[in-house]
Amino acid sequence: MRKSLLALVAAGLLTTATLTACDDGGDAGETGSDSATTSNGGSEIAGAADIGVILPDTKSSARWSTSDPAYLQAAFKKAGVSAQIVNAEGDKERFKRLADTLLDKGAKVLIIANLDAASGKAVIADAKSRGVPVIDYDRLTLNGNADWYVSFDNEKVGFLQAKALEKCLADMPNAPATPVIAELNGSLSDNNAHLFKDGYDGVLNALYDNGTFSKGPDQYVPEWDNDEGREMFALMLKQYPNIGGVLAANDGLGNAAIEVLREKGLNGRVPVTGQDATVEGLQNVLAGDQCVTIFKDVKLEADAAADLAVKLFQKVKVPVPAKLKDPESGLYIPFVKLEPQAITKANVKSVVDSGFVDANTLCTAKYKAACKDAKIIK
Repeated sequence: MRKSLLALVAAGLLTTATLTACDDGGDAGETGSDSATTSNGGSEIAGAADIGVILPDTKSSARWSTSDPAYLQAAFKKAGVSAQIVNAEGDKERFKRLADTLLDKGAKVLIIANLDAASGKAVIADAKSRGVPVIDYDRLTLNGNADWYVSFDNEKVGFLQAKALEKCLADMPNAPATPVIAELNGSLSDNNAHLFKDGYDGVLNALYDNGTFSKGPDQYVPEWDNDEGREMFALMLKQYPNIGGVLAANDGLGNAAIEVLREKGLNGRVPVTGQDATVEGLQNVLAGDQCVTIFKDVKLEADAAADLAVKLFQKVKVPVPAKLKDPESGLYIPFVKLEPQAITKANVKSVVDSGFVDANTLCTAKYKAACKDAKIIK
């Protein structure tokens, strides 16, 4: 399954103006009951669809242009429900225009991964005024009052990151007695970044208080921008040359820190965290430059969101498995909660075995020896 999806990505199909999920030779603009399409902009949305999906950008994480659209397409195709999957490319006004276009063209359910609370809230309000239910996907829209939220346990993501960092430093030969920890957080405008931070600060603050760790620089990276994260970490390291560990909120920011550490000959000597189990992040883990990544199986998340959207479209009553309190509105949002998994060098193979990452893509020439050591390839 994963190999076929990666083949689509490699062929560049996921970034074309319109893409069908059908393999039967249908027209690119087809939006029949067994098709899902990917579109790059509001003016390029092809025809009507039962379900509209708006993803946030292509820069903060590779998942938004590869894994999510591919898995969502496959799920909608399997359900025989038409869908339009579009990407806002980091533009909040575009995000709102895409939603308006999808709703105008008759979408009966919206799935959104917001860029910020304001634009997300505007889209939800527009949809509700038309009687269209909205699913917050991966990111909760604060004070938005979406009908459902589908995501991973994001505080647990942060908890797993901090516990792994603690273990990596405890196991590291010649680690400083009281290592200075730098925190490279996600975007201030992303509620998930705050949830991740709540999770890892719950662990780190106790370690700061008891003297196990020393608190170093702690900054949010606007829009999860990896280039800005690299510049910010370079300044952190200049101000705190004794940084002994980096709690980076995702693999992109983790790699930004690793690039700076590599320039100083410190990669592998200063443990760095991440999340998303990206190919780059997993390769950094295999190389020993990254201590941990967090595997959030996007297929599980996409399947859960698609299944929920299809049921809402079909007017099927859905039981509420859990609820999450919106910290701004105080309302409790029905929550489909998924479990994350910490990935270190010892269990990278489990991500490959799941089909999330292809061994050939991961184990390029530079990483073949590490892949053999991890028993990913022979």
